[in-house]
Amino acid sequence: MGTEKKLKSTKRVFQVFGCVVTSQDMVSPKDPTKSFSKVDYYTHPEHYNPVFHERIAPYASVIVNCMYWEKRFSRLLSTKQLQDLIKGGCPLLGVCDITCDIGGSIEFVNKSTSIESPFFRYDPYTDSYHDDMTSNGVVCLAVDILPTEFSREASQHFGDILSQFVTSLASAKEIDELPSHLRKACIAHKGALTPLYDYIRRMRKSFIETSAAPLNGPSWKKYTTLVSLSGHLFDKFQINKALDIIEAAGGSFHLVKCDVGQSTDDFSYSELEVGADDTSMMDNILDSLTTLANSSEKHGIVSKESDLSLKIGKVNANETDNCVPEKRPAVLILGAGRVCRPAAAFLASIEKDHNGYSSEGVHVIVASLFQEDADETVEGITNATAVQLDVKDLERVSFYVSQVEVVVSLLPASFHSSIANVCIEHKKHMVTASYVDDSMSKLDSVAKDAGVAILCEMGLDPGIDHMMAMKMIDEAHKRGGKVKGFTSYCGGLPSPAAANNPLAYKFSWNPAGAIRAGRNSAIYKLLGETVNVDGKELYDSAKSFRLSDLPAFALEHLPNRNSLIYGDLYGISKEASTIYRATLRYEGFSEIMATLGKIGFFEMEPHPFIKVAPRPTLRSFLNHLLGLNMSSSAKEEEFIQRLVQLGHCKDKTTASKTIKAIKFLGLHEDMVIPESCSSAFEIICARMEERLTYKNDEQDMVLLHHEVEVEFPDSQQTEKHRATLLEFGKIENGKSTTAMALTVGVPAAIGALLLLHNRVQKRGVVRPLDSEVYIPALKMLETTGIKLLEEVESS
Repeated sequence: MGTEKKLKSTKRVFQVFGCVVTSQDMVSPKDPTKSFSKVDYYTHPEHYNPVFHERIAPYASVIVNCMYWEKRFSRLLSTKQLQDLIKGGCPLLGVCDITCDIGGSIEFVNKSTSIESPFFRYDPYTDSYHDDMTSNGVVCLAVDILPTEFSREASQHFGDILSQFVTSLASAKEIDELPSHLRKACIAHKGALTPLYDYIRRMRKSFIETSAAPLNGPSWKKYTTLVSLSGHLFDKFQINKALDIIEAAGGSFHLVKCDVGQSTDDFSYSELEVGADDTSMMDNILDSLTTLANSSEKHGIVSKESDLSLKIGKVNANETDNCVPEKRPAVLILGAGRVCRPAAAFLASIEKDHNGYSSEGVHVIVASLFQEDADETVEGITNATAVQLDVKDLERVSFYVSQVEVVVSLLPASFHSSIANVCIEHKKHMVTASYVDDSMSKLDSVAKDAGVAILCEMGLDPGIDHMMAMKMIDEAHKRGGKVKGFTSYCGGLPSPAAANNPLAYKFSWNPAGAIRAGRNSAIYKLLGETVNVDGKELYDSAKSFRLSDLPAFALEHLPNRNSLIYGDLYGISKEASTIYRATLRYEGFSEIMATLGKIGFFEMEPHPFIKVAPRPTLRSFLNHLLGLNMSSSAKEEEFIQRLVQLGHCKDKTTASKTIKAIKFLGLHEDMVIPESCSSAFEIICARMEERLTYKNDEQDMVLLHHEVEVEFPDSQQTEKHRATLLEFGKIENGKSTTAMALTVGVPAAIGALLLLHNRVQKRGVVRPLDSEVYIPALKMLETTGIKLLEEVESS
């Protein structure tokens, strides 16, 4: 052991600790029972209190402010807050206000500064400003021309180039509106990578996941090989096509190496370890990659002009298990909303025997515009792959359709016809849960010629309602009966426990569509007479609805659009004297909605009162509609009397219910009407979307009920057949699945399975009205727990 002393270092060590502060750290909800929501904060900042001066500022030495700010938001740091902080011993030395909003989010920044003299000092003790740096106070930097610190030559060069594109970039609201060269140059749009550049996320994700846990990479697949790609991988986006091929076939990949060319003349190089479950899958991947490379090369010769060249290593078999599964049939599901997950889960679990439908298993590809939505949909589902896909990119859609046997489109109805055209081109069957519109009807003969079935209306309503009806009607006809009456009631509702607001209703989607539906006219047949209901009077036509098996449900029904067309669909128009379809709601819903409509909240035209400056509050707009001048302290009785006086309500009971709904929706509050709202309709939609939503632990409910009255002329016997479907949403492992999602998604998946097994022989545009569809479909629904209760009453 030496006896010499260790010399202490005289070098000073400085440590800097930094953190990025988000809006969640700046404010807190006024209501302590609610959690922070970024969307809600941006829409309703008045619902939040500032907390930055309590949570962050007391511990900061320097604050760099780069945030966007408007007057409707709380300040990041006010002058009074700073004064209190400094007196309390806050270590704050300086503020760098990049935003340079004078008197804005940093209130005491009262002027901008120059490059030559970038600082000034604010003394919170004396509330004074100084240009010297020698005394007390917080040093402030507020240079408002920092971007001009680029060299003049660079600024001129960038400006000259950019000026050619500014008009197109500034005028385009959507990326599709840009010219091709600008669209291809856009790496990100609306906070996400554009489809052409999504390879960045995919390759990065594969690299990170495999680096963090090697067993999660392609090496856990049964077979792996190294694939080397070179050429114009990124500037001509060949890498997207290569990754699509791997994922669409059910394979996986791990990024081993990547070198990007530095000019348009240079090749890029990438090595991928590709994994597959079986030799058939691997052969499919390698054949498709080879075809892609050969189409890029000229006569097999790699040249400077080649977009892609390929080298494939030896295929290795990993000892993961002793059996090699056969290639699975594949189904492509387009869309990643709530409905998609039950559909994907059903198809991916189809190795089980479903009423004789033994299967080798189905590989499910879920495609969404946003990768994270697709990932969330397939999370925890085996045999499922998530991919990013813009359905407007028909070239990529065509590729994925070519790789599967059946396509399930759960997209908005406006996309179905374009997807159906691609399916017809590749001779692939298709399923949707939407009504058959004119654009789909026109494809009937083309689909028949191609030998393709486009199975539509395979959801709840339309879908299960068709199948229940046709089963009951066909059975009656087989026994020689005639259908005297057909009535159908259906509603997507909150469960009784979740119907905890004055309207007893909640939305899991934008309420605008539901409100518009409540303004549609209706027509039906009752005891031989045709009844027309004007849309403005629809809510006034609501009637009570009771089921003996469900005495706890106090419901009402409203006629649903054109009931007469179902007489033709079901083949009963000549024999039935009553044909009626209705929408279900909890009792009391319609009288409140009718009153809100009479007040004027459903008017869709821009309202001149809302356009005045400064913008009015919700209370002032409500007063305007009612012709009142009520203050916040106005008694409820005054509002009730006014509603009855104006004839908006038939009695005080209805008026009282309506006032409770108005208050629940906040239509009486002293909140400034948002800029996004220019009509009464937009105001009430915004309030309903905020207030009438499901909490994470709340369930929805689906109730479908058919009554078919059958007459048997020979025996003078009459029977009333009833069928009821009651389904509640499920909450498992902290995740909720709505009853609506189950009863729409599962029938669509069943339709795909029937087409996979060629159980549907009909071709063209098909509805589930034939026994070849509804008999097996209803049986499979029952195996999933979606059961129909049937009963017959004779008289």
